[in-house]
Amino acid sequence: MYYYKFRVYYDEVEDFVRDIEILSSDSFESLHNILYSSIGLKGNELASFSICDTKWNKQKEITLIDMGDDTIANVPEYDDEDGFATKSDIPKFVMKDTIIKDFIVDPHQYIIYEYDFLKPKIFYIELLKTLTTESPDEFPRCTHSVKSLPKEVTPILNKSSEDELLEDFQDEDFSDDVDDFEDGLNEEDHLDLDTFDDLKDF
Repeated sequence: MYYYKFRVYYDEVEDFVRDIEILSSDSFESLHNILYSSIGLKGNELASFSICDTKWNKQKEITLIDMGDDTIANVPEYDDEDGFATKSDIPKFVMKDTIIKDFIVDPHQYIIYEYDFLKPKIFYIELLKTLTTESPDEFPRCTHSVKSLPKEVTPILNKSSEDELLEDFQDEDFSDDVDDFEDGLNEEDHLDLDTFDDLKDF
């Protein structure tokens, strides 16, 4: 039985690496599961894979759920001088229904893994080797891990803090401010009705 050895990179963290080994007959959903667990992602956000050519141009997209796009699409063609590019009308598939080996067309296949579309994290995956195994139960697995994702700090406003802010606002005495404003108005600041009528006729 064959398995793939993939290396995963993340540009936003220097020297970030994950080595993932997975059976060639596994689905992309299995690859998604081992990726988010070994990388340290929560796994509760949408994600997708993009099968790329040697210049990281997207050829096919494999989504976590069916996005309901029934549009007939063809694999895009790129000029030789094109660098990294993306296409929105590329063929789309669903992870649980797609077998990894069916999408490996290059000995060093390039794949992009995008996680969380609201706060995107983009990982670059390269196929390193195709090997054989007599122990399929050991897969999928992460065999090498370097660096971690930076921790996301989310400010939390607890109930007591909200109550204190509300009480401070309610206790604030604004009467002096109102008095100061009224005192600052003099007769020249008021426009009497006669003057208003004269302005209308002007």
